[in-house]
Formats: sequence, structure tokens, C-alpha cells
Amino acid sequence: VRIYYYKSSITIVKKTKYLVFYMFSVVFPGQGSQIVGMGKEFYDKFESVKNLFREADETLNFSLSKLIFEGSKEELDLTFNTQPAIFLISYSIFKVVQNEFNVDLEKARYFAGHSLGEYSALSCAGYLNFSDTLKILRIRGDAMQNAIPKGKGGMVAILGSTVEVVEEILTNNEDNFKAQIANDNSEGQIVISGKNEDLDKLIKTLKDKSIKNLKLPVSAPFHCSLMNSATKIMTEELNKLNFSNSKNKLISNVTAEEINDEMHLKELLILQIENRVRWRESVLNMIKNDVNHFIEIGPGKVLSGLIKRINREVKIDTINNQSDIESLSI
Repeated sequence: VRIYYYKSSITIVKKTKYLVFYMFSVVFPGQGSQIVGMGKEFYDKFESVKNLFREADETLNFSLSKLIFEGSKEELDLTFNTQPAIFLISYSIFKVVQNEFNVDLEKARYFAGHSLGEYSALSCAGYLNFSDTLKILRIRGDAMQNAIPKGKGGMVAILGSTVEVVEEILTNNEDNFKAQIANDNSEGQIVISGKNEDLDKLIKTLKDKSIKNLKLPVSAPFHCSLMNSATKIMTEELNKLNFSNSKNKLISNVTAEEINDEMHLKELLILQIENRVRWRESVLNMIKNDVNHFIEIGPGKVLSGLIKRINREVKIDTINNQSDIESLSI
């Protein structure tokens, strides 16, 4: 019998001839995971979730719950609606897992999230309370949506290439077009932001090099310098907030490294607006620090898919419904 050992082991799972010790991280999705009706099973079954939805409606002074369950997809997809909506679902599921099923998610090695998911992570990890997170995400979504006139900017996904190749293309064409890496998502998936006129030139360049790409259906060029006005707004708003101390460890989108200092955390959240989300590096660094189990909490399975592309050996659980919780082993 061979035994694999990971530091500070959390769970022992027996698989045929192997004993595997799992250390997990909890991760939270960003925009693109939203669908109308998300979270309805949890809302219908748990009074605690109904209470969170009521609090969200009161905090934002509009019926976010009605939008999530009954609203049009077009309205839900508006960034200033999407961000608090995804957070509400992620936070609600996290609390159900913790409080209704007595699963101690705070034994996680790390908490991490993709873009707005980083706010879900810091709230669930105990750094920022529920109502303050809702309010700051509403402001963040509005600021990012209005940072550039609608239709002037966008995002392009580059498929099957590497960060190094993409960076070289952007550098070599600085006199032809301006664009930035917005998301380093996984092996072979990199997202670029910029003005549409520049992205059209980028797409032509990529086509000439036979590099696959896809124009994304988004309304703004997130995580690039075109978000500068949003940075100014978020700097002012984040500095108004009081973050709590927590023993839980966060991974920053900006550095892909561990961060748990309140002042440094605020700086990184501000920098996040115009800088790339280093998700691939974040996952690799968590794995390097003994994580071999990822639990995605929130709507959809986007992060689970990205993590699988980064490392096929790690265990991945996605929590979208009650049966997912019941089958969870940590």
C-alpha cells in the first residue's frame, strides 16, 4: 500500500490501494456564471437563505431576489446587477454548507475567487460583512460598466496559446493597437481587453498567425487601463470600509499569492480593477502549497473547468445543489 501525505491533512479518502490525504481550497466564480433561476433550490428549502435574500433586497433597496428568479437574462447580465447577484448566491450556498450541513469550510487552506469572486471569498472568509459586500459590488459593477461608453470596448478570448506568446504579440504590435491581458484563466485560455477598434486589429493579427480567438459577448473591457475611472471610484469606496481580522487565508487575483493583511488587501482590490486576473498562477500556487482538492461554490462550473485544464490530478467538487453538498467529502 502506498500512502501519499500532504501537510496539515484534512480528509482521508480510501481509493482501492491508495490512501489520499486531501487539503482543500474554496473558490468562488465571477461574471459569466449567472443564469435566471440560480439558487432557487436553496431558497425554497432553507429559511436562512430566504432571510439572506430579504436582507439583500433591503440593503440594495430593490428586489434583487425577483431579478434573480424572474428577471430577464438581459437585465441580470447588466454588470451592476450581475456582481451582487452572483455574490448573493455564492454566499447563500456557503452558509448552507456551513450551517445546515455542519461542514467546516473554514478548514480550507485558502479562499480564492475569480474577479468579483474575490469579494465572495473575502466575505465568506470573514473579512467583510454580507451587507457591505453587496453594496460595494453594486458600486463596483456600476463603476466598471460606466468606465467607458457602451459599445466602445470589449474582450477577446485567445485559445490554445500561451501567456508568453500573447505578451510577445501585444508588445510587438504596440504601435498598431493597444490591448491588455485581462484574464490568464488556464492553460490555453487567455482573455484580452481593449477598445473594439484595437481588438479588431488584434483579431486580424491572430488570424494571420492561425491562433484561435473568440470575441466575447461582454459590454465593457474589464481588467485593463480603460477601467481607470472605476479605479478612482473604488479607491474612495474601499477606503470607507472596515475589514475584519480573520485567520482564513486569501489568494489575491493581482499577485496570485497569499494575502491576509487588511491594508494590503484594500490596495490589491483597487489594483484588481485595471490588472489581469492571474487565475492560472493562483491555482498553481495553491497546488504548490499542498492543495489537492478544490471546492467551487456558486452558480455554474466555470472555475471547475478551468482548474481541470490547469491540473487534471486534483480533486474538484462543484456545489450547485443539495445533492452536491451531501456527496461532499472533506
